Amino acid sequence: MARVMSADMDERFDIVDMKFEVTVLPVGDAERAKTFYQKLGWRLDADIAVDDGYRVIQFTPPNSPASIQFGKGMTALAPGSVKDLMLIVEDVEAARQELMGHGVEVSEVWHGPGVNSAGRREPGPDPEHGSYSSWASFADPDGNTWLLQEVTERRPGRVWSTDVAALAGLLHETSEHHGAFEAVAPPHDWWDWYAAYLDARQGGANPEAASAAAGRYMAEVKHVVV
Repeated sequence: MARVMSADMDERFDIVDMKFEVTVLPVGDAERAKTFYQKLGWRLDADIAVDDGYRVIQFTPPNSPASIQFGKGMTALAPGSVKDLMLIVEDVEAARQELMGHGVEVSEVWHGPGVNSAGRREPGPDPEHGSYSSWASFADPDGNTWLLQEVTERRPGRVWSTDVAALAGLLHETSEHHGAFEAVAPPHDWWDWYAAYLDARQGGANPEAASAAAGRYMAEVKHVVV
């Protein structure tokens, strides 16, 4: 629960947290869509066939708090009818190049309006590199479209609060896996291993892969070799 104040009075009241987490995409071919989003490097969270007429596939973009779902029997919307979903990136040019490296066709970067902006776009990134001002776009095989929006400085109130219980659980898991590394490693700063492990887990790696990633980081960056 959070305490908030209404805009027109001093009254404070409790409100239940509501975190937007999933958008359903209408697709015509679930396997084709699954192949496309896997190609992007997004994390496959689930692929569940409830019965012959209902299937749920969920993907999460790297380090995103929200996910997409598609499959079979999930929506009456026409395939490709969802437009201008936003992916927030720190460097729109780098994000564009990464997607193109995965074989995705991405528009040129533009600045100005983002959503429904055809005919009102100025070519190239924002000359002053203003946050929220530079864009690029791409589409999935069904025609659902995505916008890349460059955000380098957040406006007040746009940072989500931490899920303390989930963070505590992840830190506990990290400590357990670090114990195995610490038992055989030379003296080192534990927080370096923790940071690399946490980064890998939050990027979608399982505990074993995250441990391996942390070990590589310690060897390659911190020169702590087991």
